[in-house]
Amino acid sequence: MTTAAHRPVRWGILATGGIADAFAQDLRLLGDEAELVAVGSRTAESARRFADRHGIPRAHGTWQDLADDPDVDVVYVATPHSAHHAAASLCLEAGRAVLCEKPFTLNLAQAQDLVTLARRRELFLMEAMWMYVNPTVRRIRDLVADGAVGEVRSVHADFGIAVPYAAAHRLHDPAQGGGALLDLGVYPVAFAQLLLGAPDDVSARAHLNPQGVDENTGILLGYDSGAVANLSCSLTTATSQYAAVNGTRGRIVVARDFFHPDGFVLHRDGHDPEEVRLPADPGNGYTHEAREVVRCLRAGATESELVPLDGTLSLMATLDNVRDRIGVHYPGE
Repeated sequence: MTTAAHRPVRWGILATGGIADAFAQDLRLLGDEAELVAVGSRTAESARRFADRHGIPRAHGTWQDLADDPDVDVVYVATPHSAHHAAASLCLEAGRAVLCEKPFTLNLAQAQDLVTLARRRELFLMEAMWMYVNPTVRRIRDLVADGAVGEVRSVHADFGIAVPYAAAHRLHDPAQGGGALLDLGVYPVAFAQLLLGAPDDVSARAHLNPQGVDENTGILLGYDSGAVANLSCSLTTATSQYAAVNGTRGRIVVARDFFHPDGFVLHRDGHDPEEVRLPADPGNGYTHEAREVVRCLRAGATESELVPLDGTLSLMATLDNVRDRIGVHYPGE
């Protein structure tokens, strides 16, 4: 599937929540590279309100109608992650390319099913791991790969927000894939695996809420090289969302918002600390992933080199491993 370079890539958005709103706003920043032509929701009313708000020409009252829209090149799946597998499968079966929010699915089995389907149909599929396409994170990755801090011995990252307990809230409800790990912990784990790869050993401990999903979780990833990753996520406290990469000859420190930073400090042995700042993300920060999808579709690629499907599967395998250790299971598993 190759999208003609002489016209915009035509997008559909599946779901109408907050992240769909933010993505729709950012698509406008791509100018003539992208055109938002359709939205789909479970109800016609919700789709129409979203379409009116963003000036979208077609509003579909079912997911299937959006998937079947012949004028859509790629669908951005923005549902809660408990519905990612169903929504992305529907779009792939209809022949649409898909950008699916993270976490990609509830578990590895669902993720493997989507990847197998996309590869069989020769369709583009990518997890919307905006951290991996963020220019600052890419700079950190490149510095580490070039040996700027020597051999990496440890990675630290945390992501916590305070969410008062409410049984029906999606973050606390197992039926909606609740818990700190999949919603927030996916970022620290993904950051560690970007720099160290898949772990050789996984340890974890968590406090579970009354419904059995994690609300405060610590993770230790071990590597045969001797490296470790010390990670945490929480729904009980707001954290700095800090990250550090520690090597044999220096370290890189991201003081805040490591999953979409605009700067970091590079400490190299024998040198003064170097503050590295890149231009702030335009809009809400989703333009980088949207532009990567456009680039891939125009090149006829079925996956992104920056967010490869094998990497998504590896990440989901680690998240499954952590859940096994902390005793979190979702309905139907």
